Amino acid sequence: MTRSRLGLVVWLIVSLGAGFVGSRFAPGDWYESLAKPSWTPPHYVFGPVWTVLYLLMGVAAWLVWRERGFRGGAGMPLGLFILQLALNAAWTYLFFGRHRPDLAFVEILVLWVLILITLVAFWRVRLAAGALLLPYLCWVGFAAALNHQLWRLNS
Repeated sequence: MTRSRLGLVVWLIVSLGAGFVGSRFAPGDWYESLAKPSWTPPHYVFGPVWTVLYLLMGVAAWLVWRERGFRGGAGMPLGLFILQLALNAAWTYLFFGRHRPDLAFVEILVLWVLILITLVAFWRVRLAAGALLLPYLCWVGFAAALNHQLWRLNS
């Protein structure tokens, strides 16, 4: 396996790893009991959407790494990427694990801003890498709105 292909595999594993960590906190009965807005997607949508988003994130990080590497000027963008992945997993813990939509809402706002900063940093290294984060930014924006409504409806 070439270094580039191995790098792709590693970045995909890193990205999907955040999803795996988050999946340890399944919605469960608590989430099912919440009052939800009419525009809440069906539960079966979330798994496929997040899988695609994690794959896009992994490819984006790989493109940045392949273009510049950690020592070639991509250390900061890739560090931001890792940080936003950690916040991504933390949201799931706060919302589903701790049943704290209030704290999860504050956290997801920080996450959205960090995704935007990461997107711009990736864009500056390689246009395609930044573009691959656009669906993620949009979905997290939607998730933030949904989080806010769930908090509001169930407070």
